[in-house]
Amino acid sequence: MRQRDCILRSTKFLLLVALSAASSGCYYMQAAAGQWELTRKREPIADVISDDNTSAELKDRLRLVQAARQFSIDELALPDNNSYRSYADIEREFVVWNVFAAPEFSLEAKRWCFPVAGCVSYRGYFSKDAAIRESEQLARGGYDVAVGGVSAYSTLGKFNDPVLSSMMSWDDIQLVGVLFHELAHQVLYLKGDSGFNESFATAVEEFGLERWLKSNGRPDDIEVYKQRRQLRQDLMALVAVARDHLRETFAAAIADDEMRRLKTARLDQLAADIRMTLELAGRDPSSWSSGELNNARIVSMTLYEVWLPSFRSMLARCEQDLQCFYARATELSRLETAERESRLDALAGR
Repeated sequence: MRQRDCILRSTKFLLLVALSAASSGCYYMQAAAGQWELTRKREPIADVISDDNTSAELKDRLRLVQAARQFSIDELALPDNNSYRSYADIEREFVVWNVFAAPEFSLEAKRWCFPVAGCVSYRGYFSKDAAIRESEQLARGGYDVAVGGVSAYSTLGKFNDPVLSSMMSWDDIQLVGVLFHELAHQVLYLKGDSGFNESFATAVEEFGLERWLKSNGRPDDIEVYKQRRQLRQDLMALVAVARDHLRETFAAAIADDEMRRLKTARLDQLAADIRMTLELAGRDPSSWSSGELNNARIVSMTLYEVWLPSFRSMLARCEQDLQCFYARATELSRLETAERESRLDALAGR
């Protein structure tokens, strides 16, 4: 899986927040145009499947989406609505490009705040050129930046989100996992807390995928999925150690030139560790890494994982009962930030 998909593939580009803020100027205009394009191109999946001009391969992928969508309702208690019941051929590889930024000597992400979604750790553009321009402007301001293409798109159910042509090249595991992940955000979304939201949805995705594979009698794919998950955990452990080292460096009372040297050395070591881990797993290192490592890439890598151990523990304490899990996660979301994070730390045994 390419890093831009693995790390950014299902980040939520919340167009509705742009639509509610006309003062966003050019950003608002590109967002409105992008949403209109998706709306215009949507077709009911059933109609696409029945069309004689649709390829057999695409029909098979869309039948898989239909089956997984029904499973999400029947077995995972995910919303029964019009999300992912239509298809849009966007005629390009990615639907949006997300921009991440962090200061040169900090791992605190730059945040963009909107009236509806609160503050999020990235900004999405329907145009790659616009995303690049934004990243270049941020870089001139002294930020580390990262830009990644995103194949999946979600508005948290505020619009009837379609399945996109950019998702059709994924294998079954990734495609079904993304559907479960995005629908989980419609169960619970905490305004202004990307780490909480992504970790919760990833926990639902993991649980749902394993149950779906078992129900479909695919033991070999269960093993493939577990191997992928273990590899990702190994990689994220490397990132976590490097992140802690970098934070210590950034907190030290040393000159900028020396801090810059130490930062570069630690990121080079992380890149080497990632490359070795992937090679030992029989994976092509270039399939996971796109662009040089910097603070912004570290931020993008950790967005989906920060509280994942906590939500796994919560699910285990609920004895794999999703209604219990959803209820307890919702209770946590209502707490003030400090208390919520304290309880999440306790769940993870920290």
